[in-house]
Amino acid sequence: MLTDFFILMKQELVITVIIFILLLLKIGTDMSNESFINLTNGLLLLNLVAGFVGSQSGTLFDGMFLTNPLIVLEKNILSLGTLIVSLQSADWLKRHDHVSEFYILLLCTLLGMFFMISAGNLLMFYVGLELSSIPMAAMANFDLAKKKSSEAAMKFIISSAFASGLLLFGISLVYGATGTLSFSELSLQITGAPLQIFAFVLLLAGFAFKISVVPFHLWTADVYEGAPVAVTSWLSVISKGSVLFVFVAVLNSVFRSLTDTWYNMLFVLSVLTILIGNLFAIRQNNFKRFLAFSSIAQIGFILVGITGSPNYAITSVVYFVLVYVFSNLAAFGVVALVSAVTGREQVSDYKGFYKTNPVLSWVLTIALFSLAGVPPTAGFFGKFFLLLSGAGKGNYVLIVIAALNMIISFYYYLRIVKAIFMDANEQPIEKLSIPAYPRLAMIICVAGIIVTGLAGYLYDYIYALTYRL
Repeated sequence: MLTDFFILMKQELVITVIIFILLLLKIGTDMSNESFINLTNGLLLLNLVAGFVGSQSGTLFDGMFLTNPLIVLEKNILSLGTLIVSLQSADWLKRHDHVSEFYILLLCTLLGMFFMISAGNLLMFYVGLELSSIPMAAMANFDLAKKKSSEAAMKFIISSAFASGLLLFGISLVYGATGTLSFSELSLQITGAPLQIFAFVLLLAGFAFKISVVPFHLWTADVYEGAPVAVTSWLSVISKGSVLFVFVAVLNSVFRSLTDTWYNMLFVLSVLTILIGNLFAIRQNNFKRFLAFSSIAQIGFILVGITGSPNYAITSVVYFVLVYVFSNLAAFGVVALVSAVTGREQVSDYKGFYKTNPVLSWVLTIALFSLAGVPPTAGFFGKFFLLLSGAGKGNYVLIVIAALNMIISFYYYLRIVKAIFMDANEQPIEKLSIPAYPRLAMIICVAGIIVTGLAGYLYDYIYALTYRL
């Protein structure tokens, strides 16, 4: 039994050990920021490697905690994204007074996400969600000298508390209507009674807040703009990815008997999310706000994929989140470097960027092409599989709306590419040196964008994992 505990909870235990190591180093030593960052990046790499070794399927704590190859893969995707974010933020953190606190908060958040993904019980899911959400508010306020950062933290904690309240109310109604919180038992107890549908609506609203679905998206742009770039990239990719993994699994297991009900809800929400995300992205000049509305539009495409049959929905979502990790973090990597050195975060600042920083320009362009879905980048295949999954239900109206919105998204992504390569700027961003860690992160992201799109077997591998569930 003890052996099963260590094997099945391996990834959570590794994160916990790393947190304790960092705490002891913070208390007992006086390491320089650079040494602390080097050690932490080594530990994060070790965590990523450990995720691919010796994994098994099984359950613990009477089914409250469960794991299988697909869950292990999802955690590994988040671990990879965490390592990339750490590499990108190294140059910024070297000049910060609270490096150890940042990493401890980051890993506590990641630990909560791991528990949330492995939850086999609504209560376990809620505990994991809170563990992942509360430290993020402190991270959003990590630029202590900036009022915008404090404002971002306040808006995030208030909206997060409201979303958590809706989720907890929905969970209580589910328990009152069925007498259980276990996912396996709930799938048998959910019959479509009015109280159960009302409880589901509350749960859906809570999830929608966490992943910025319209009309629950109003916090997103302000928080993204006020938080440090490293935290913004974490929120946009890792945080949303973890909730999406749980969301698609819960819909297709616990609430599978309500498919007709939630399909109609997701139809409306996906159309609204894509439209609003695209229309507001066109108007943005701040790069972080632009990427915020871009991420909202991407969530709309993910909702289209979720409306498909269970296996294809789960496969397309996991594949797209992997692609999104590389694409969005590549864009945020360039923005983070420019912001850390120059403090400039406006889209107009990037006019003529290619003349002074050709390498960074190409990294940003490849990332934007992938986010737009331009072939042969991985983003094209990610959106293609999402639309293909949504088409499985035969609702071609939704697919046509999503495809037309892809054309709209081309405009605002290519607008930035045009500014980078073709527009003149009287005060262009000066030539920037790329430190070792951010350079490594960009290489990983660009390679991921190219290789993930061309490696067709990866989608088949994820589908094989979902088929065995």
